[in-house]
Amino acid sequence: MLRAKIIGTGSYTPEKILTNQDLEKMVDTSDEWIKSRTGITERRVVVKGQVTSDLCVASAKNALEMAGIGPDDIDLLLIGTVTPDFKLPSLACIVQKKLGLKNAATMDIVAACSGFIYGLSIARAHIISGIYKNIMVIGAEMLSSVTNYEDRNTCVLFGDAAGAAILTATEEDTGILSTFMKSDGNLAELLCIPAGGTQNPFSRNGDTPWSDYFIQMRGNEVFKHAVRHMGNAAERVISDAGLTHDQIDWLIPHQANIRIIKATADRIGLPMEKVFMNIEKYGNTSAASVPLALDEAIRTGLIKTGDNIVSVAFGGGLTWGAVLFRW
Repeated sequence: MLRAKIIGTGSYTPEKILTNQDLEKMVDTSDEWIKSRTGITERRVVVKGQVTSDLCVASAKNALEMAGIGPDDIDLLLIGTVTPDFKLPSLACIVQKKLGLKNAATMDIVAACSGFIYGLSIARAHIISGIYKNIMVIGAEMLSSVTNYEDRNTCVLFGDAAGAAILTATEEDTGILSTFMKSDGNLAELLCIPAGGTQNPFSRNGDTPWSDYFIQMRGNEVFKHAVRHMGNAAERVISDAGLTHDQIDWLIPHQANIRIIKATADRIGLPMEKVFMNIEKYGNTSAASVPLALDEAIRTGLIKTGDNIVSVAFGGGLTWGAVLFRW
């Protein structure tokens, strides 16, 4: 039986750091308030001239190097993002050009913070069906471009980053064991960017409030749904893989909020020492969050051969999902 195995990961974060102290000078907030409610100390943001595709390319090159394959070997490129370079063409097409992936089909996935998890699930399906052999999945966001730095409830959360993974077909007892995806469009207004689409397009006359072009979130309501659905998704992939909670070595969750992360770990009975977190350094990087954390955990040697890892995410849409894989 074919399985989809991760053979390389990579990530990239911009050099510019935006600290809590920097935000204290911009909005009515404090370092203590931010850290106590989110766990975030700083986040990375792009410098002038950088775009989302640049972040993708840097992370992808690192993943290709770890995987030991070249651009010509990639059959499919999937990118989870809500901040592409252009509305048309897709970010995936731009990255294909920059990386020289001449043999690949490409596709963007608009699932917000769940984009990378969705990408892994789609990649797995194409591999086990025998359609493709090598697939690159990237989660990338330039959230600084859609963050309102006058809104203290959201501007403290978000950062810019990209993370990539390369999957290949294998018959070994390793790789992705189970995946789960779900959404609820009835709750779309809880986390959204109201303007800029066809329902509320850009107006030259200034009829639309400028704040509507940025991320808006009903934080308390999103929190309640995130805790429940991330826990349920993690439980689902553990059950579908035929494993028990005590067989899980690591939880690598979406780095949205330290309280959500702790609640998810409690739900599946994992102590916090088995939960990988880097939210304090990068904040919430949406679709880049899980691959950024995964790459860091691998490159620092925390993840060992044979470890069972659960990754789970929740984002705007509302969307959520999880994946369980053996390293």
